[in-house]
Order: sequence, then C-alpha cells, then structure tokens
Amino acid sequence: MKVLLIYPEFPDTFWSFKHALKFIHKKAAQPPLGLLTVGAMLPEEWSKRLVDLNVTKLTEKDLEWADMAFISAMVVQRTSVDQIIKRCKKAGVKTVAGGPLFTGEFEQFEDVDYLILNEAELTLPPFLEALQAGNPERIYSTTSFADIRQTPVPAWELLDMHSYAAMSLQFSRGCPFNCEFCNVTTLFGHRPRVKDAQQIIDELDTLYRLGWRDRTFFVDDNFIGNKRYLKKELLPRLIQWRQGKKGMPFNTEASLNLSDDPQLMEMMVKAGFNTVFIGIETPDEGSLAECNKIQNKNRNLVQCIKKIQRAGLEVQGGFIVGFDHDTPSIFRRQVEFIQKAGIVTAMVGMLQAPVGTRLYERLKKEGRLLGSMSGNTDGTTNIIPRMDAALLSKGYRYIMDKIYSPKYYYQRIQVFFKEYKKPSITPRITIPLNFRYLLAFFRANFQLGLVGKGRFHYWRIFFWTLLHKPGLLPQAVTFAVYGYHFRKVAKLS
Repeated sequence: MKVLLIYPEFPDTFWSFKHALKFIHKKAAQPPLGLLTVGAMLPEEWSKRLVDLNVTKLTEKDLEWADMAFISAMVVQRTSVDQIIKRCKKAGVKTVAGGPLFTGEFEQFEDVDYLILNEAELTLPPFLEALQAGNPERIYSTTSFADIRQTPVPAWELLDMHSYAAMSLQFSRGCPFNCEFCNVTTLFGHRPRVKDAQQIIDELDTLYRLGWRDRTFFVDDNFIGNKRYLKKELLPRLIQWRQGKKGMPFNTEASLNLSDDPQLMEMMVKAGFNTVFIGIETPDEGSLAECNKIQNKNRNLVQCIKKIQRAGLEVQGGFIVGFDHDTPSIFRRQVEFIQKAGIVTAMVGMLQAPVGTRLYERLKKEGRLLGSMSGNTDGTTNIIPRMDAALLSKGYRYIMDKIYSPKYYYQRIQVFFKEYKKPSITPRITIPLNFRYLLAFFRANFQLGLVGKGRFHYWRIFFWTLLHKPGLLPQAVTFAVYGYHFRKVAKLS
C-alpha cells in the first residue's frame, strides 16, 4: 500500500507566522504532529510520503503514485481540505480523514471514503484490520479515551526538518476545566491523560539525535493539568535530560493557576521552558463567570501574569470579545490590560462556538448560531452577539489597530522586559547562533529599522534593550519580527 499523509494549508493566521518565517527562511511554524503519529501507527511495510501543503505542493505525480490519502485537519484549514478531497476524488485516490475538523463535522464530508474519528489510537486499528480483510466500514468512532502511554514515537523520518521553525510533541491530553466555548474537553475529556516520562525522553532523544536544536513545542492544551505527575516524574527527568544538551528551548500552553505554584514554575524553567500560552480571555468578571472560566475568576490577573514573567517565563495570551456580558467599554479595557500586563504576543478573537461545546448547544437552543466557525482570529464569528454586531466589529478593529500598532507593540516589549527575570540557565537552552539567524538579524534591521513604518519605535526598543537588558537583544529583535507578522495579519501595514 502506497500512502500519502496530506496536511492541508493554513490560511494567513495569527499562529501561521508566515510573514515572520521569511526572515529565517523557514516554510512552516510546526510539522503536523497528528499525521506523523498516525504514520507511525500504519503498517511498516506500507510506503509513506508526507505532503505538508504549508511546505510543499501536492503534485499530480504524488496522486498517481498513491493508493490512499490520509488527511488530518483543524477547522481553520477547511478551504484547503475541500480542495484536497476534490483532487483525490478526481485522481481516484481513496481518502481517509480524521482530526478535529472531521470529528466535529463529519456529516459535511460526503466525498471522504473513510472517516477515522476521535482518537486514532482507538479507531485506526479496527479500520486497518477491516481494510486488510477487505470489508472496511465508512465511519469509525468511539466515546472512549485512549491510553496515550501506548502512543508511538511520531514518524519524524518523514519530515524535512529544515522547513520548520519548531518541532512539536505531546505529553498529555485533556483538561480539568470546563470553559463553555472550548472543545478540548469535548475531544479529549476532563481527566488529563499523560504519557510516561520515558516516552517523552525517547521522543526528545530522537529529535536531538536527528540534529534538532531549535524550539520544541509541547502541544498539550493544558500542560499542567496533572501537576503531581509533572513535579514527581516528568520535570525531574527533563531537568536531568537537559544536562549537557545544547539548544531546544521548550514552550507550551497552561492555565493561569500556574502562577499559584512557584515550585512548578521554577522546575519548568530549569527543564528548559521559557514561554507559556495562557487563555486569559477577558478582564471582565461577569464574562469570566459566563464562560465558566473559574480558574481566572477572583484574581488580580495582571499580578498573576507578572508572577509568571518574574519566574522566567514569557506569557503569551489569548483574549476574546463578544461575550453576552461584554459592554462597549470592554474594547478599551482589553487594550489597557494587555499593555499593563506586558503580553507581547496577544491573540484576540471574537467569540466563536465550536461544534460540540456547551456554548454551541446553548446558542443553538437560543437560535443564535450562524453556521460553522472559521477557527481564525479574523474578526468573524458564527454567533449572533448580544451587543450590536456593527459595534462589536468596530470594537474588535479598535483593539487590533491599537495593540499591533508599532507604538503600542514596542511599548509592551519594554514592559515585559522590565518584569522578566532571565533565568541563569538560559545560556544552555539558547538556540545556537548560526548564519541563518545572523542573516535574519540584518534583515530585521533593514526591513524594520530602515524602511518599516515603525522604524523609530524599532530603534528605540533596540537601543533601550542594548543599554538595560543586553542579554535580551536577540529576543527584542525576534519580537519585532513577530510584530511585523501580526501587523500583516491585522492588515495594519
């Protein structure tokens, strides 16, 4: 059997980093971890090729070669998915599809030959057995959750690693919280399931042996969902693993209650983590209560973020507008909060309702749904808001115009740097300097410092950092490049 593992293209999104990646001559931010894991689960005797449309094109020769195409996708990749399915059907290539998009909306994909829904560890094996026997069913699904201690090491040998800015791996699935708008618990449950520490060490050893030294993203939706195992097992092993290693800084996603645990933050930093993405959503207590974001309620949110920053972790933040409790003041309050907290990378989107969430079901009963969500922070929504829709759209535009204007963006870098405590272990986890990064440095100085419309603010943060925080100068330039991407996505330049 000859199989194509096809990963659809992302549109130009906040997290695609397409405009930033050009500075370091990379094609995509991260590889398709789910497809690579599926590739490791397929029979060894099968011939496999990965076609990541964010890195390369799907050619007619690829389709002529293949007997079957496996497709995995998120909602934001829907347009590319439709194109892939049409091309495979025209070429007579059988399609096998799974992942969040298909699990949530499988009824919309009548032209897909086989749907492997939910977690592949449970639904892929019976499909493969039936395929070998010659009588596969069209849909395989389950209400159970997989034991991810049985999940194999991803088939990284299928990758051209040089095309990516970061590698990714997964330690856990599931989240103990139950935010109304989030589909993580719908897909993966409330009880965080974890891999054995040795599995993670094996995956890191494989990446390191293959020569990887750049950023590595733990893709867990809430890395700290099982704090006890983290402290007792995984983090001590990661700290030990890092001894004598070069490069490979880690980043991940976590909940705000990370700020309550100084020991956990210290251990994460010692293990090599330097960035966490946190869903902050809103500074409005009424809206936090509305969406059941209990872990963020009754807190001084700014002080919680600063605790994490002082521990040596950059906080990237997710924000939402369009809650029923939001008033027109929320737009100004969001901007003020983001600036005061020094959250350089702030992802702001309108409230959307993913299929299967409690929010989706509530709004469906209220007759307030507008079809499928885009999955993108593009100022669109699939709900009918309580606030006037035109006012909401104008307010969202106000936020984006403010926080990603050069003046406000570079101000946040300085606020963050004043708070951030660079860990003493950082030199051991710094990405090794090479020609590619030197070239990116000079390109940033030219494109952002000489011809960019925010060049005054660029040189201001450049020299301020050089004078006050010289060890953070590479980070300042990196932030500047990110800002260039964010302005492009926000259509500010």
